[in-house]
Amino acid sequence: MNRTILVTNDDGLYSSGLIASYEALKDLGEVFVVAPAVQKSGVGRSISLMEPIRVSEVSWNGIKAYAVDGTPTDSVIIGIHEIIGEVPDLVVSGVNLGENISTEAILTSGTVGAAFEAATQGSAAISISLEVSDIDKFEFVYKELDFELCKKILKSLAEKIFKNELPHGVDVLNVNVPAEFKGEVEFTRLARKLYKTRIDIRRDPRGRKYFWIDGEEIEDAEEGTDLHAIRKGRISITPLTLDNTSRIDIGMINRWFYDR
Repeated sequence: MNRTILVTNDDGLYSSGLIASYEALKDLGEVFVVAPAVQKSGVGRSISLMEPIRVSEVSWNGIKAYAVDGTPTDSVIIGIHEIIGEVPDLVVSGVNLGENISTEAILTSGTVGAAFEAATQGSAAISISLEVSDIDKFEFVYKELDFELCKKILKSLAEKIFKNELPHGVDVLNVNVPAEFKGEVEFTRLARKLYKTRIDIRRDPRGRKYFWIDGEEIEDAEEGTDLHAIRKGRISITPLTLDNTSRIDIGMINRWFYDR
């Protein structure tokens, strides 16, 4: 069976993590690399509706790839409908430089956003990230990092998906690999927050005020969460669903609205 796999990211086409994913998956099917031309971290699931999208075919590290002048979500849509021409068997977003954990990250991460778009289009999807230092995360230059564990877990998950499909009710597997692995894999739920939000207020040379949105990482969260697993040196795999509907009893919320 000739499987098709689409690989994308939000760190940009020239990220070492993108190459790592390609290397992990290249023996499992035909791999198409379609990714933003430049760094697009933090754009979530944004889509280019008000401007055109340009695509260039390039060769990167001996890999045929497509550079998309747009977002990770744009890359998935272009990859599926223009480059491949059909929904692939699997879409992998990453390996991202920097962990994507908690409800904060999955709603802001371009990596996870691309995986959600792939799921919406009908593909099985994995988003995968590696915990790194802030310097490696935010310097936005090519980084030679150790991706061997990421490649191993990614290939294993892809093989399981090809053999068994994703479990019912799961649209995306969000994988986070710790910087210092202690030898365990844990299936987790999302922590509520990863950062204590703060704003750094500065002034430009003309005295005008401007802001940097920043945050101090939360040290830990309750057991069973992705944040707790990463802090304990475990690989965290969180099953995600496209359905953001609250699990509350709809009858109860109906009574809350209509009761006088």
